[in-house]
Amino acid sequence: MKIDVSHHGDLTVAKLCEARLDAAMAVRFKDALKSVVDEGANYMVLDMAEINFMDSSGLGAVVAHMKYMGADRKFEIAGLTPTVEKVFKLTRMDNVFKIHASADEAISQDVQAAG
Repeated sequence: MKIDVSHHGDLTVAKLCEARLDAAMAVRFKDALKSVVDEGANYMVLDMAEINFMDSSGLGAVVAHMKYMGADRKFEIAGLTPTVEKVFKLTRMDNVFKIHASADEAISQDVQAAG
């Protein structure tokens, strides 16, 4: 699984460079993001702009990552495609995660909050 990681002050953006997040990718996804967190990411935005398909295993992997980060760290989502956004809404995960329209929006909001 290819993930591009960029750092913007305290914010780490992890961009998924795949078209699918499904059962075949879930374990690699969790391992890759775990490595990013273990390297010191305390505030992460997952950029899903390239994901066109996500099944329940993919959603479960996203939730598992949120739990791995724990209450002391921030984990947010950005760039949901319409198909993936529908999965988040149908499962009401849009009420669980803070979702940004894009990674750029998340970066901009973080810069404004830092003042």
